[in-house]
This record gives sequence, C-alpha cells and structure tokens, in this order.
Amino acid sequence: MPALLLVQEGEFTPFSINTGLIFWTIVVFGVLLALLWRFGWPAILKSVEEREHRIQQQLDEAERARAEAARLLEEHKRTIATAKADAQEIVAKAKALADKERETLLAKARQEYDQLLERARLEIGAEKEKAIVALRREAVDLSIAAASKLLEAQLDSETNRKLVMQYLAQLEAGRAR
Repeated sequence: MPALLLVQEGEFTPFSINTGLIFWTIVVFGVLLALLWRFGWPAILKSVEEREHRIQQQLDEAERARAEAARLLEEHKRTIATAKADAQEIVAKAKALADKERETLLAKARQEYDQLLERARLEIGAEKEKAIVALRREAVDLSIAAASKLLEAQLDSETNRKLVMQYLAQLEAGRAR
C-alpha cells in the first residue's frame, strides 16, 4: 500500500482552521494585552522615563564637569602666564640690580685706584723731596770738603753748612720768581 495518508474529517492538521481555537487565542491575547496595557505598559514607560531622566542628568553633569574643567584650564593658563610674567620681572629686577651693583663696584674700584694713585704720587713726591734734601746735604758736605781742601783750612762744619743752605735757599727763591 502506498503511503498515502488520508485526512479524515475532524482530524487536526497544521493547515486546518479551528474557529474555537482562534476565538480563545484572540480572547487570551486581548486579556493579556489589556493586562499589559494596564499594568505592564506604565511600568515600562516609567522605567524608560527614569532611564531617560538619569541619562539627561548624567549629560548635564558631564556638561557641568566639562565647563568646570574648561574654567580650571583657563585659570591654570592665567596662573601660569602670571607666574611667567612674575619670573621675567624677577629676572629683570635681578639683572638690573646686578648691573647697578657692578657699576657701583666699578665706581668704587676706580675711586680706590685714583686714591691709591694719588697716594703713590704723594709718596713719590715726598721721597723725591727727601732724596733732594739728602742730595743737597751730600752736595753741601762735598762742597765743604772740596772748599776745605782748597783752602786747606778746616772751618767749622756747622757754620759752613748753614752758609751753603742759605745760599741754596737764595738760589731756589731766585728760581721761583
């Protein structure tokens, strides 16, 4: 026998239409839809709205944080710029102070040099005067010795010295005129 299956009346197949089953399916679907509409849908909407609200709060918080970060960045940039300007001002003041101190030290060194040079000139002049006086004494002594040899008479050396000194003083007075 061939394998033909015959469908008998009243037997259920996937392609058969059962109106009772359709009716109860629609009723159950309607009841479930009403229950979901009444109890489930508000809960789902509430959950979605809360999530949307949380996301909006997080976005607002993120925006505030971004604005605060931007403000802090600008403040940091201003602080850095101020610090750089202060540092440059300090360096400029230090340089000016160093230049002023250098000028002061140079002026002091010049003044000390001039004083030392003047003191050296005075000492040289004093030593020159001493040498001239010593040379005059020596010249007087030599003159007296030569005159006494010429005269072959020994005169009082103190008297001779006074006479020669007076003569030299007259010569200098004549030169000064």
